[in-house]
Amino acid sequence: MNTTKEEISFPIFTMANRGILLLCGIYTIAWGGLFKWFGPALFSWLAMEREFTIMMSTEWYGTIGIIAGVLLFLSAFYPVSWIYLIAVGLTGKLISILSFIMVYLPNLEWNKRIGFHLFFNEILFFLLVTAMLWKAWKVKKYLATLPD
Repeated sequence: MNTTKEEISFPIFTMANRGILLLCGIYTIAWGGLFKWFGPALFSWLAMEREFTIMMSTEWYGTIGIIAGVLLFLSAFYPVSWIYLIAVGLTGKLISILSFIMVYLPNLEWNKRIGFHLFFNEILFFLLVTAMLWKAWKVKKYLATLPD
């Protein structure tokens, strides 16, 4: 029995990578749903003010999150074949980050809850999905070099 770890010479997309995509998708769907259906209450919580009112609708922001989350969730089943779903889901996360910063952040005062939302719900998941897209692209590129 060989107890040494052998070096793998080709890229692989592991089940753990699929799990990351599944979790990113589910988490994005959940937060998108919170913004879509409980947007004003959620923004009051983010603003740390009981009487805070948001002037803009949060439905479209939540809808973008739900769509991006569903695409990320589905992409976990066949990440190499459905790499375009990862790319579109990643684009949805980018749109989500930019729209929050440009549309909602000017109406809110910076606090730890907004920092939590931007870092954990947007930027961290954007980086994770970017890493998964890069890994899936490497595997797809490698598979294209193999003979039929």
